Amino acid sequence: MSAAADPGFAGRVAIVTGGGTGIGAAVARQLRAKGARCVINYAHSRDEAEALAAELGEAVAVQADIVEDHACQALAAAARAAFGRIDFLVNNAGRTKFANHEDLAALSAEDFLDIYRLNVVAAFQMVRACEADLRASGAGAVVNVASVAGVFGIGSSVAYAASKGALLTMTQSLARALAPAVRVNAVAPGYVASGWFEKRLGAEGFARLNARIAAATPMGIATSPDEVAAPIVHLLDPAARAITGETLLIDAGAHLDVGLSRRPGREG
Repeated sequence: MSAAADPGFAGRVAIVTGGGTGIGAAVARQLRAKGARCVINYAHSRDEAEALAAELGEAVAVQADIVEDHACQALAAAARAAFGRIDFLVNNAGRTKFANHEDLAALSAEDFLDIYRLNVVAAFQMVRACEADLRASGAGAVVNVASVAGVFGIGSSVAYAASKGALLTMTQSLARALAPAVRVNAVAPGYVASGWFEKRLGAEGFARLNARIAAATPMGIATSPDEVAAPIVHLLDPAARAITGETLLIDAGAHLDVGLSRRPGREG
C-alpha cells in the first residue's frame, strides 16, 4: 500500500473474482496501492492468489466456484468475516471456448450454458450476494469485465460474444435497479497482453503476437492488464459517482476501424 492512501479507497473492501492472475491481479494491486483491502477470489489458481494476497497484505485469497450460488454467498460471507464490509465488487472471472464463428456445429447447447453460467449468471449471483453490503457502503460500486466481443460480435466464439453482450445488457439493468445506492458499470477490453497468451505461445510467440496487435491498433500498443485495471479502479472511485450504467471500451482504439470484425488478429 502507498504511504498516502487515497481517501476514496482507504479502509474500503473490494472483492475481485478471478483475482489471482491477469486483469484481476492487476486490479487487486492497484486497489491495494490506494488503500483498499482486497478479497482475491479464485477457482483454480490457488498458488497465484495466495502469493498475491501475501504480497499485498490486508488481503485474503478465497477459493469459490462462483458458478454455484451458495459459493457466491460464502465468498461474500468470507469478505465480511475478514474485513466487516464490502464496498466494491469486480466481476472479472470468465471463460470461453474457442470455435470458428462460421462453424455453427462447433458449439453445443452445453457450451453455451457453461459459458453463460460463469460469464453472466455468476456475475449476477455475486451482485446479489453482496447487495446489502454494497447498499450500506455509501460508496458501493460494481464493475463487470466484459469484452469488445460483446459489442461487436467477434472474439473466440459466438457463445463467448453472446455472453459478454448479455453481461453488458445486465450492467444497464442492474445500474437502474440498484441506483442511487450502488453504481454498476462495465469495461470491454480488446486484446490484453496477459500471461495467459505467453503460457500458450511461449515468449517468442507472445512477443510476435503483441507486435502484430500493436501494429493494428490506432494507439500502436498491445494493451497490458495494468492498462485495463486502471479504468476499472477509476470506475470504482467514489469520485466517479456520476457514472453508472456505462461501458468503457479499452482496446487501444481498435474499435475505430470500421473493418474491425473482418480483420484477423483484431479480436478481443
